[in-house]
Amino acid sequence: MANFLKDFFGAQKAPPPANEDDFADFAGAPDPSPASISPVTPYSTAAAGASPTGTTDVVFTKWYRVWERTSPSDFYAEAIILPFVIAIIGLHIWGRRTNKRKAKGWITAHAPALEKEYASVGFGGRKAPTVDDVQSSGLAKSLTSDDLVIPQELLKEKTAQEYVTYATGRQNVAFTDINVKLFKRYNPATLIMEFILSFLFESFTTPAERMEATSYAFDGREKDLVPARNQQQLDSIEAQAKSKSSVYDQFVFAVVHKDLMRRIRDDRYDISLTSTKDHAKLPIWATTMSESAEVTEKLLTADLVKAVESAGEAFEYLVVTDQPLDKPSKLNDANPRKRLSLSLRIPSSSEASAYEPTLPIFSYFLRLPDLLAQNAHFRPEVNRKIRSVREEEQKKLRKSSEEEKAEERRLEGEKKKKEMRDNRLKGMSAEDQRDFLEKERKRSGKKQEKKLSRKA
Repeated sequence: MANFLKDFFGAQKAPPPANEDDFADFAGAPDPSPASISPVTPYSTAAAGASPTGTTDVVFTKWYRVWERTSPSDFYAEAIILPFVIAIIGLHIWGRRTNKRKAKGWITAHAPALEKEYASVGFGGRKAPTVDDVQSSGLAKSLTSDDLVIPQELLKEKTAQEYVTYATGRQNVAFTDINVKLFKRYNPATLIMEFILSFLFESFTTPAERMEATSYAFDGREKDLVPARNQQQLDSIEAQAKSKSSVYDQFVFAVVHKDLMRRIRDDRYDISLTSTKDHAKLPIWATTMSESAEVTEKLLTADLVKAVESAGEAFEYLVVTDQPLDKPSKLNDANPRKRLSLSLRIPSSSEASAYEPTLPIFSYFLRLPDLLAQNAHFRPEVNRKIRSVREEEQKKLRKSSEEEKAEERRLEGEKKKKEMRDNRLKGMSAEDQRDFLEKERKRSGKKQEKKLSRKA
């Protein structure tokens, strides 16, 4: 009875014997016990367990102790790039300083000639007269005193390779612009590429350092160009212009280095109107380009020939013209604008003494407007011949302008006809539109047949 009750209520069976063969390996294993959890885990132990095999530990230090966290091997790329950056910056600084030194040498050599011929040179202003100046010489004289002219900058840097200056205040000349163009020393890669392209292709000009000066003649327009503060000054300007006229005849004349003949004729429209002739007075490497032999004889003076010989290979061209540089596309562009141009090579040396050979031609250029106002008056036959060339060009421009206007009128008429046709079609029914388009197609076909028959 007792055994039956034990089986009914699920009494536990006796455990198997401890010496069975299947569990022999675990016979002596101790009972598992829970692991102790420490409230703080040491950093070194955690880092050692988390770090990958074969790597070194990273030392964390203060933010400014860079040398403890880096090594020279971390800066190999910077060590390769940095010398190139330093070289580029150094060349740029050297190039700009060299150009400034050359420009300063040029203005040092030419400033005396400019200040001798012009009342105002550079981009400075005039200082106001003091009380002593007014009391000693009067207000009018103190305002025109040469001592009050203080140019702040004789030469201004336009770009890193181009410097400009300006001069005004002279009889027969409204003003003179001067550009000093130098090599791009601050960018050697561009400079080398320009030399290579000029060597390979004729369309690219060889880079050169040069000075280009342009004087704009009054040509009797002092009243329009000279500012006057009151009517008295205006009357004085008119009286002076009448007593010493600055007007001279229209013509184009040039003395050019033979190496530049082709380029200057292609680049300048005014020179394309002239004919080239060698002259016995000039050196063998120079020639004249003029519209008339009489113009050449009057302008090719002994002083000019001597100055050209003195300049030598530094001389490029001297041009007296009244025509535009570019071929005019409109009738207004063909109006005469008298001016003088001089181009000279700049020597390699930055010293002011290096410009002594070119100073005579530069000084002659500054005084040339006086010679033109006095002597540039030719016989009526010569003026008639020169004027006929300009009138022929003006006729071509006038004809071209009339053709353009006629074309504009034709297009405008066609546009209005198309608008009227479209408006008419909108008011028609579908059947009427079909008949209208059919008649229009037949008319266009007949016109085409007439054209073909005329050609045949």
